[in-house]
Amino acid sequence: MDIITADTIQQYNQFFGVKTKHPQVGIIHFNRSENQPTHKMTFGFYALYLVKTVGITMDYGKTSYDFDDGTVICLAPGQTIGVYRMPGGPVPEAVGLMFHPDLLHGTTLAQKMKQFTFFSYASNEALHLSSDECAIIQTYMDNIQQELEHPIDKFSRQLFVSNIEVLLNYCMRFYERQFVTREELNNDVLTRFEQLLNGYWDSGAAKRYGLPTVKYFAEQICLSPNYFGDLIKSTTGKSAQERIQSQITDMAKEAILNPNLNTKQIAEMLGFQYPQHFLRFFKKQVGCTPKEYKMRSGGLL
Repeated sequence: MDIITADTIQQYNQFFGVKTKHPQVGIIHFNRSENQPTHKMTFGFYALYLVKTVGITMDYGKTSYDFDDGTVICLAPGQTIGVYRMPGGPVPEAVGLMFHPDLLHGTTLAQKMKQFTFFSYASNEALHLSSDECAIIQTYMDNIQQELEHPIDKFSRQLFVSNIEVLLNYCMRFYERQFVTREELNNDVLTRFEQLLNGYWDSGAAKRYGLPTVKYFAEQICLSPNYFGDLIKSTTGKSAQERIQSQITDMAKEAILNPNLNTKQIAEMLGFQYPQHFLRFFKKQVGCTPKEYKMRSGGLL
């Protein structure tokens, strides 16, 4: 299947046979659109979909997700997603909000967008909503829809941005709730993470890949790095990167007190490319050099 490129809201609207009412913002009710073909598309803008009924399958990356009632999936510029109509299935009831990054330039929301990590979640990590939560998301989409019906004036941009920001804040709240309500799944992920982290050096991964990364562990657990990182943070109170750095620091402290290992050997063992990188890391984490740490620990004769 060829990948369609939609860099602008207008190009996206044209594909679905929908009139463009604003060059940087759009709302599409897919059950009302004239054209709903199976397609694969790359976006040049942000997109948020509220899927209300079963009837489509969407995939992102190597994963796919069959949507239940009340699901939200978010995409950032540059991402590609496939949408597939189920043969003989009902017309899906879904609403899409699209907004171009240019809309946000110079606003406080532009600075906050990186906080909304769910724009880089995979489709199988979609947000599942209660009926009340669905109603809240729909309310702000309706507000944006109403503003699209109003002639563009000096208030339009701020009203669009304000409603989008509140909507995204609610998505953040609902994702936090989802992390809590999936406690059993979260604990499984945390256990698997700890097992992988503890075995990283024994398995020889450090020699093959160097220092462990959040991306590496997320891939092993079949989660996107952002979702994995947010899940670990919500479960433990510390980021996955902090947990990794803590493990490396503990191993470094133990290795430094081993009289049979020098700095170069310790750096290579832990996965550092160069000894000076290890020295900088250790000083930043511990507050002293390996030599000073060894002296304080009574390891220097």
